[in-house]
Amino acid sequence: MSKQSHIKEKIKEQYGKIALADGSLSCCSTSSFSSGCCGTNEPSLSPVESSTTVGYNQNDLKSIPQSSILGLGCGNPSTFAHLKEGDVVVDLGSGAGIDVFIAANIVKDKGKVIGIDLTDAMLEKARKNAEIHGYQNVEFRKGDIEEKIPVDDNSVDVVISNCVINLTENKLNAFKEIHRILKPNDEGRLVISDVVTSIEVEKVLINEANWCGCVDGALTKENYLDTIKKAGFTNIEILEDRTGNVNEDIKKKTGNITSITVKAFKY
Repeated sequence: MSKQSHIKEKIKEQYGKIALADGSLSCCSTSSFSSGCCGTNEPSLSPVESSTTVGYNQNDLKSIPQSSILGLGCGNPSTFAHLKEGDVVVDLGSGAGIDVFIAANIVKDKGKVIGIDLTDAMLEKARKNAEIHGYQNVEFRKGDIEEKIPVDDNSVDVVISNCVINLTENKLNAFKEIHRILKPNDEGRLVISDVVTSIEVEKVLINEANWCGCVDGALTKENYLDTIKKAGFTNIEILEDRTGNVNEDIKKKTGNITSITVKAFKY
């Protein structure tokens, strides 16, 4: 097994643990940068508190299944997505469903939200949440977003994602897949929150725990935006830019770690 394949298996393992722990473990969240990654330390905030810290609205959180809130993520893409009733939305790395359910409440019965995740335990948890709470306009599919997103070409109005692209190795292919599934008009757009660094970690220094904690696999801001452009997107815009706290050991490898939310269009 290659090192990258091993990292992918580690990601699935750790996020599976998070799903089963109902958010009592922290991985790709604001607390992970300073306290440790992938469940190696207890987070200081509850899942709801962690979510509000990165931009989620209390009323939105109260309106969705509480077990879908795991305190992960580095932003709130739905805030900037300008979703409307009837939209078809895809959430990449949907986890237990927090962003899917928030979007579903906006697009209503005329719309649809599809969550894509690689981790079986997360998919099981999300599907259970949808069934118990009667969501008829959501679907959760298993998929590896850097290989093939299981969604038809030119069929989606908006793609959202929260702190997930940085976990992939082939980020260009992930963005090309997003480009493929979006509708070819001025509505087809991505709105993604993610982590970028001021220094990209050298391959020989990559640590699998820090990769699954959204650090060692991150690009610089310039390379992240350039990768989106290379995938065919236009009108690329940073909507939010927040520098996080980083412990000194991580900072030596990555420099500053920043949470950004980016919007771009297919056209």
